[in-house]
Amino acid sequence: MTTHKTGTRKEWLQARLELLEEEKALTRQSDALAQRRQELPWVKIDKAYRFDTDQGTASLADLFQGRSQLLIYHFMFGPDYKAGCPSCSMIADGFNGFVVHLANHDVTLGAVSRAPLAKLQEFKQRMGWTFPWASSFNTDFNADFSVGFTEAQQREGGIDYNYRREGAWTLRGEEGDVAKFAAMTGTDSATYIRERPGMSAFVREGEAIYHAYSTYSRGLDGLWGAYQWLDRAPRGRNETGIWWLRHDEYGNRS
Repeated sequence: MTTHKTGTRKEWLQARLELLEEEKALTRQSDALAQRRQELPWVKIDKAYRFDTDQGTASLADLFQGRSQLLIYHFMFGPDYKAGCPSCSMIADGFNGFVVHLANHDVTLGAVSRAPLAKLQEFKQRMGWTFPWASSFNTDFNADFSVGFTEAQQREGGIDYNYRREGAWTLRGEEGDVAKFAAMTGTDSATYIRERPGMSAFVREGEAIYHAYSTYSRGLDGLWGAYQWLDRAPRGRNETGIWWLRHDEYGNRS
């Protein structure tokens, strides 16, 4: 017998209608926040970034693919990684379906990582992804958008991530989730977290490109499609730790 609260259909409907009012309020607040995101001042990009792509060397303007808006997911895949971050991989599993719809609404969606292009291409093929994925290897792009850091920054406490200054590197999490994910990318904990997840939005007007928005950490929850479904499932996220794998690894679970 279930230990969860039960009731009649009438009781359920009454509780559901009360919850509906709170959901509507949250929706209205979300709409207002979206408007405030769009009202942020734009910052002109003056640096000439270069990326390696499937089509060859590209500028930031080239990543727009002729559209006026560009959304970049900062995918954790560092130069020393052997495979992409499992969390980023779970988020990116939804991109293939979105890309075509966004492209037909004047928005290009793609990913950027610091790993060399050949590594990205190999992993992309393994995952069955087709969305654009560019390499920022040997550029300042990840550092400039607060998703790529050096060992010296870690040790000296020079990391600004998610709009906060982090302290000097310690071995926090080495025996937990950080170490697990590091092992899944073929690195140690320190190397693994020198990459960070995020997304950035850019807009192009004429020849000028502007940075419009960036978000990190839990700010990415809304892009994590699986969690949006779990939040509506009877038991919710129902997690006590890391439970997900890359989508081709579940069959290997012991």
